[in-house]
Amino acid sequence: MPAAPLPDFASLSLAEIARLAAEDRLPPVESWNPEHCGDSEMRIARDGTWFHQGSPIGRLAMVRLFSTILRREPDGRFVLVTPVEKLDIHVEDAPFTAVEMKAEGDGEAMQLAFRLNTGDMVTAGPGHALRFEEREDGPRPYLHVRGGLEALIARPVYYALAEIALANGSAPPGVWSDGAFFALEPRQ
Repeated sequence: MPAAPLPDFASLSLAEIARLAAEDRLPPVESWNPEHCGDSEMRIARDGTWFHQGSPIGRLAMVRLFSTILRREPDGRFVLVTPVEKLDIHVEDAPFTAVEMKAEGDGEAMQLAFRLNTGDMVTAGPGHALRFEEREDGPRPYLHVRGGLEALIARPVYYALAEIALANGSAPPGVWSDGAFFALEPRQ
């Protein structure tokens, strides 16, 4: 049976996005502890492209499926895990990319929702923090997705965040979402 088409993010309200995100049930990967079986021969590039044996995985449905069994280990490694096997996967930066953002409300009442490259939707807030790192090649913004997994926020989305932060006049510049404030400055 083919996967259901992804909804048009731009046409959804934040309430609809929250409902869809809550309905998106994930496997209980945190409770699966099989023996390590080896390497998946898969890699997630910095731009969010998934590869297997050096070739990009072109089917979004496959990427979505693999993303549901992705887990971050306590030692920082990334693995694909099922009840019977655990395979390493190389992640160049973050396993997800936030490719679209929707903002509703103003000031402390603002909510920011993000669509990931996998089609998943996440609303920033206390359980899904935004954080910012300064690197040699410039700022790197991230969104916590789940269980130590983050999404690198795509550059155009970051610029939209920065625009909101500059317009709200906060010091330091930052954004509100779901009652939490996130400074656009890197944490010390």
